[in-house]
Amino acid sequence: MPLKVEGDPGYGSMVGPGLSGSLGGSETLPLLIPSDLEPDLKAWKPMTREQLEAAAGGPGWKRFRSRLVLLFWVAWLAMLGAAIVVIVQSPRPVATPLHWWQNKLFYRLQPVLFLDVNNTESSAISKVSDRLLYLQSLGVGVMILEGMFMNKSSPTNLTENNQQLGTLPQFHQLITDSNRAGVRVILDLCDLDLSSEPQFSNETVILAGGSGYVQDSLRYWLERGVSGFEICETDHTFSEKTLTKWRELVKEFSTDYNQRIVMVKEISDSSPALNMSKPTVNSSLVDLVLKSLLPQSSSPLSAAELTEVMETTLKTLQGEWPSWTVDGRVSCQLQKVLMVLMMTLPGTPVIRYGDEISQSVNISEYESTKDREHQDPAVKSKRSTWLFHSLIRARFREEALLYGTFTFLPFNSSAYTNSTATPPLAFLRSWGCSHFLVLFNLGSETHSLDPDWAASLPEEGVYVTSTGLDRAGAVFLHSIKLQPQEAIVIKLFEARSEY
Repeated sequence: MPLKVEGDPGYGSMVGPGLSGSLGGSETLPLLIPSDLEPDLKAWKPMTREQLEAAAGGPGWKRFRSRLVLLFWVAWLAMLGAAIVVIVQSPRPVATPLHWWQNKLFYRLQPVLFLDVNNTESSAISKVSDRLLYLQSLGVGVMILEGMFMNKSSPTNLTENNQQLGTLPQFHQLITDSNRAGVRVILDLCDLDLSSEPQFSNETVILAGGSGYVQDSLRYWLERGVSGFEICETDHTFSEKTLTKWRELVKEFSTDYNQRIVMVKEISDSSPALNMSKPTVNSSLVDLVLKSLLPQSSSPLSAAELTEVMETTLKTLQGEWPSWTVDGRVSCQLQKVLMVLMMTLPGTPVIRYGDEISQSVNISEYESTKDREHQDPAVKSKRSTWLFHSLIRARFREEALLYGTFTFLPFNSSAYTNSTATPPLAFLRSWGCSHFLVLFNLGSETHSLDPDWAASLPEEGVYVTSTGLDRAGAVFLHSIKLQPQEAIVIKLFEARSEY
């Protein structure tokens, strides 16, 4: 059956003329626009090169470009002026050029310690030469040689070294090798009898007799490349007259790039009477004054005694450039605390042979109990030296730790009045916007920092190193808990301004 579909008779048709089947038989809307009804597109033709150059060279465009260039230079000069004003007004410290004895690490060494090491036939002096690469790896820049001259009942002959340590040519070679390796040599002349002239057994050395003997002897070693001499303030010959002569001599051999120095080592003594009787050191005659962080004592200092000594040192620290060493006795754990103190204080650190070795690893794994004090550094280096290396890197990379200002930060003493706990210690090294906070806890109890303590310090920082080598990353200052017998070095971040 066919399907019938009814629809609109006009569906599918257009009204327009000439078309059948549509209403009216014609279209009312043409499908294509006649050409005579198209928009005038010829008026929007692109400009030719000649037309563009002609328009760009017109007076209007020239005026616009000149003003645009002028505006650019005005804005650039304004920014440059603003930058200069900010730089001029910013409080930026100016670093005073440091002498070589102020920016190098000193290493005190006794060649006699190598006499029986490894039972070899080489001399002690030769073994010191063999360790120059090891000293370089530690960052040592100056080596102080102790015990190089005999001093028994007879006066000391400064032109001949102790023959038990090696021959005189070997000693000369050690000085030459050290200078080539970038390690300067300073001769320690403490506790030597320099008051009279000895009998010379070396016929090749002819010196003037009488009072000129010591001067000629020092000249002898300066000519062979020695960078200076050390004398103790307790020596019989120590006086302003002696220092004046030594000063004139080292000045004669000094140049702009190779200055020679005179060091004075202070001998710590707990007796006020003996301290008052010691002659004062004229700072103009001495380049470096070596001080001990601890007084000499027959027994190791306790944590409370060490805290008291350290606090006194930190409170009385003057603006001079001192040199620090450790002569007193403390426990192994507190030795690491003192290493952090010595490497972060203003001045030149002087470490003894073996002090660079951390005590965190079991000593018995690498050396016998019988020879712990005189073990070879090559064996000792198997133990961790990370603490020492981290301190060296921080000291010589950060301006604040090298020549920044020093500020002692006391803790609230009332919190420890009725307690047996040893109070912590802290100080700040600052250079411009860079700040390093050094914290010490020498006691046996854990300490938390009071939020009201040193409120002016930045609240955030990052760990640089610690005696336990177990702290790293970012830290909030008031979240720190100081562990027993621990020292921490933190680099603080300045708070960002909010607009």
